[in-house]
Amino acid sequence: MNITVHQSISIYMIKVGVVTNSSVLQIGSTGSFHTQSAIYNTGGFTKVAEEAEAIDAVEASQQAGPIIPLSD
Repeated sequence: MNITVHQSISIYMIKVGVVTNSSVLQIGSTGSFHTQSAIYNTGGFTKVAEEAEAIDAVEASQQAGPIIPLSD
């Protein structure tokens, strides 16, 4: 079965609260979705990083504006 999708997407502002190693942000549609994961130590680190400070994602998104502002 062949399906043809025509779409027009206008994004005026988008906020992403949390991004993890396995996050996917999809806008629109796709016929097939292939995942890939690769981890590289490009910084040459030899020790485990210090523990991150926990924050409330909702509170943090309300305090800060968009990191990448989208033009009008």
